[in-house]
Amino acid sequence: MKKILELTLPPEIGYDENELHRYVKSILHIKDEDAFQLRLLKRSIDARSRQIKINVQAAVYIDDIPEPLFQHQISYRDVSKSATVVIVGAGPAGLFAALRLIELGIKPVILERGKDVQERRRDLADINKKNIVNPDSNYCFGEGGAGTYSDGKLYTRSKKRGDIRRILEIFVAHGASDNILYEAHPHIGTNKLPKIIRAIRDTILQYGGEIHFNTKVTDFVVDNNEIKGVVAEQSADKSAIQQQEYHGIGVILATGHSARDIFELLHQKDIRIEAKPFALGVRIEHQQSLIDAIQYKCADRGIYLPAASYSLVEQVSVGAGQKGVFSFCMCPGGFIVPSATQQNEMVVNGMSPSKRDSPFSNSGMVVAVDESDWKNFRRFGPLAAMEYQKSVEQKAWQVAGQTQVAPAQRMQDFVHKKVSASLLETSYQPGLVTVEMRDFLPENIAFCLQEGFKSFGNKMRGYLTNDAQLIGVESRTSSPVKIPRDRETFEHVATRRLFPCAEGAGYAGGIMSAAMDGERCAEQLVALYV
Repeated sequence: MKKILELTLPPEIGYDENELHRYVKSILHIKDEDAFQLRLLKRSIDARSRQIKINVQAAVYIDDIPEPLFQHQISYRDVSKSATVVIVGAGPAGLFAALRLIELGIKPVILERGKDVQERRRDLADINKKNIVNPDSNYCFGEGGAGTYSDGKLYTRSKKRGDIRRILEIFVAHGASDNILYEAHPHIGTNKLPKIIRAIRDTILQYGGEIHFNTKVTDFVVDNNEIKGVVAEQSADKSAIQQQEYHGIGVILATGHSARDIFELLHQKDIRIEAKPFALGVRIEHQQSLIDAIQYKCADRGIYLPAASYSLVEQVSVGAGQKGVFSFCMCPGGFIVPSATQQNEMVVNGMSPSKRDSPFSNSGMVVAVDESDWKNFRRFGPLAAMEYQKSVEQKAWQVAGQTQVAPAQRMQDFVHKKVSASLLETSYQPGLVTVEMRDFLPENIAFCLQEGFKSFGNKMRGYLTNDAQLIGVESRTSSPVKIPRDRETFEHVATRRLFPCAEGAGYAGGIMSAAMDGERCAEQLVALYV
């Protein structure tokens, strides 16, 4: 017998597997000798009142065999001798495009400018400890892309873009915990993602795909508005750079939002691109205990409740219009990391381990940026938004002392336009220096943040405090460039066989939406050219 239960439970039952089993057995009067299995289908937190509840949907099997955990049957086959598709970038979009191509009988050849996930760790250590940025291997570039060293958030609102459950199952099949299949806001954690990424790599190689690390695309082979392949430089041993052409029936461009040289190359080759709005601001860091107290309305969340998160948004009047101010990529129990891709930039991002057990909470707090903001950069044409973004990052780097030590200011000090006399402890490893954030933030961005913080302090009592600090600059929220493609075929509007994909092309915003877009690009390419 199978029974579906809808339960509202206290945290000590909802988040304790043994207690949950005991509770279900008691309410259903299940005897110890009965064959009994319980499978969670959905779980979420309701923290709207002081009495926090956990909403659980579960399937109970009594003297019955549960259905298979996976709803999708995914079958890979040997494609080593099949037609080839070139994929530029080994982030979530590139990897999932490769897996889908293998399912469809096509050989993926992935070109990744950065290193594999293990070798990449050394370059991350150099950024944190020595302030050295490797432009091809960092928190943004390398196996798994920016998603590898992130919170591993798997929540998306892009439900029309693809089958979310399918993507989650592929992650589970490659080592992720099956709790991502039922949690309302699933995440994997930066400590677990590298192993999963390696497992995905192994699958691609096992079935005949290719992955080339330290391989940077430097040119496109285009003839009569049709892309034939790419030219790449391989520099594995630093002693010699080898150049090679890679050809295929199509090219999936999945470079991520920070591959500025690719945007410049597209412009140089007269392949149509467009300037695109994005968002710009700072990371704000609180003690996680404070966010817990605000959200859970208690002094101590205890051992069962997860680290609390938040989502904030406000419209701020600027001149005759309004600008949105909003939290972005909130990382409870996390830490802030340096995410520059060039030595002369200051960029920060946030991430969390799987347990979210850091004493710090951080979130991007950003302001919507549009054409009016980059009007002084119009001479750069479709690269205007990118150049505006770059100018803020470089100015932040200069203001902070021209290292990866980040500029920072206490929250209330920022609102009152006061340089902080001292700063708080931080999760940001390279360290902080006290500055007036307005020395590098554009005036309208700073004003919107200031007004937004006042509003957020009213929405979350205790949020606006000098026991929190701003750390800059949060600028890589999304791509500042859009690569236009056909709505139905996903092919570039003017260059045949080129499939702009995911975040770098302006069509995704996170691991899940990027993965789904990678799959869809693979499917459309095969539908058109196989």
